Amino acid sequence: MKKLTLIRHAKSSWDNPSLDDFGRPLNKRGIRDLPAMAQRVRDSGLVPDRLLTSGAVRALTTAEALVVSLELNSDQVLVQPELYAASHQSLLRHLQLQDDHWHHLMVVGHNPGLENLGYYLTHERLPKFPTAAVLHICLKIPHWCELAESSGTVELFDYPKLHR
Repeated sequence: MKKLTLIRHAKSSWDNPSLDDFGRPLNKRGIRDLPAMAQRVRDSGLVPDRLLTSGAVRALTTAEALVVSLELNSDQVLVQPELYAASHQSLLRHLQLQDDHWHHLMVVGHNPGLENLGYYLTHERLPKFPTAAVLHICLKIPHWCELAESSGTVELFDYPKLHR
């Protein structure tokens, strides 16, 4: 069976209006929340075979913290610019094309795509999907191409405000 962990990037900054959305960095809260979130992911044993991340600065920064915390090798990480602003349908198609060699995939990306994908796969309505949220899903499929509606169950849902 496959496992999927969806992680929304940490809180980003809107301080520099000259930056396009793709280039926005993390803000102070995002920088503060990120190490603890990465440690909780590690403590939960959510070490993926492969981490896929959007190429947006805020997602890359989030992914880098996870790579360090989870002690991932560079060959386990794939930056995919097309994950930026991807709809849940695009994310689904992208995941369906993954090699079955990978048993546990982690995706670092953006809302609303991640939240909508989580709902599509589990039909569990989450109260919100805030920045630095982690949604871990156990899937009832042996092959990524079989990823479909209601094919998984939520095993973990965590976000920074639960720990304040």
